[in-house]
Amino acid sequence: QVQLVESGGGLVQAGGSLRLSCAASGRTFNIVTMAWFRQAPGKDGEFVACSSWSGGNTYYADSVKGRFTISRDNLKNTVDLQMNSLKPEDTAVYYCAAGFLAGRPTTRDQYSYWGQGTQVTVSS
Repeated sequence: QVQLVESGGGLVQAGGSLRLSCAASGRTFNIVTMAWFRQAPGKDGEFVACSSWSGGNTYYADSVKGRFTISRDNLKNTVDLQMNSLKPEDTAVYYCAAGFLAGRPTTRDQYSYWGQGTQVTVSS
């Protein structure tokens, strides 16, 4: 089993920045890819970004490309999401996910473990 715990959400004004962190513990040696998804009220879950476990390969949704950066800290066993130039439409609950597929898995069913989520609210 793998446990994922997110932190770092909050309220920020449009144009501001937030940094989310996801701490992974347990049987992490099999993990291949880490990702962030988000879900806004009344909307389907949306892929945000993913990173290989090593941190060498990253991929972003078009909606966040150039504004968000996903990164891995191998010493701390975390995956972070630096979010800059935030927009009100970025408001959502953000979830960390871990899976065993390589490449660019972008759908929820491609991930096996999920965190509890952290709320990000961007005011206009």
